[in-house]
Amino acid sequence: MNNIKAIFHKQITLFVLLLIAVLGCNSLVQAAPGAYPDRPIKLLLGFPPGGGSDIVARLIAKSLGERLGVPVVVDNRPGAGGNIAAEIASKASPDGYTLLFMASAHATNAAIKKSQVFDPINDFSWIGLVTTYPLAMSVAPNSEFKSFAEFMKLAKANPDKYSYSSVGVGSAMHLFGEWMFSELGLTVKHIPFKGGTAPYTELAAGRVDLMIDTMTYSLALLKDAQVRIIATSAPKGRSPVMGVPTVSEFAPGVVYESWLGISGPPGMSKNMVDTLNAELKEVVNLPDVKQKLIEFGGTPQTVSPAQFRGRVEQDIVNFKKIVATNHINLE
Repeated sequence: MNNIKAIFHKQITLFVLLLIAVLGCNSLVQAAPGAYPDRPIKLLLGFPPGGGSDIVARLIAKSLGERLGVPVVVDNRPGAGGNIAAEIASKASPDGYTLLFMASAHATNAAIKKSQVFDPINDFSWIGLVTTYPLAMSVAPNSEFKSFAEFMKLAKANPDKYSYSSVGVGSAMHLFGEWMFSELGLTVKHIPFKGGTAPYTELAAGRVDLMIDTMTYSLALLKDAQVRIIATSAPKGRSPVMGVPTVSEFAPGVVYESWLGISGPPGMSKNMVDTLNAELKEVVNLPDVKQKLIEFGGTPQTVSPAQFRGRVEQDIVNFKKIVATNHINLE
């Protein structure tokens, strides 16, 4: 009888322990956070709606959101050549719900600013590139300049008479313009704007003679016959516009390809960064997305987070040399 009772008590004890274990596991599962992502992601952009970076950001955000299963919403925070958005991103929570659609202006800002409120490399988590593309030199359809060679000839004969626009002091367009005109021996006035459509508006109105802008934005205007592209910053023989020369044909070595990519706040987990990098690569290689990036004048790119970081570091070094060589005043 005692043996039967002992066996019964052991069975009850085992049952209770098993029940506690099951309930404990359930509570752990319920307490575990949801898989990333489980809510909308904000994609900061340091330039106004309508510009080249905005066009690409919205294209990528839509497809990335579809792959992740949550909306990816572009949040335009223009100003300071993209630094306003970058500062917000650098101080955001590393939970992956605030990301930055970064333009190459990030590197030029680092080269031209005396100081910044964030470290341009260490205060960001590097996720991946989206595309690279040359810059375009455009004039209004009714411009007196029929070619880049003619622009150079008239600018040479009339120092300081003509002007060019950029999307801001310290932008890739600004620094490339100063480098280009210095190598060509020309003096052309710089008219900076805050991105968006303002450079084109001033070009169309005749208040700016030459617009240096992204190939993405410029090609869209070219297709609508709103500008004529007279040169690009692509390597010699690789101009994306048929019949249009590259600047390097007139100034050997003056070549530049801009870029767009995605970064995040510092401290994001490696798993999160790797997940976003993998999904971004899938998005960039979607046939319709890839085709649109090519139509925008770009070359779709997929690189590792480390490679993206390395490219930005090298760009900063290169632009600092341009700033020093061309005696461009630091801000």
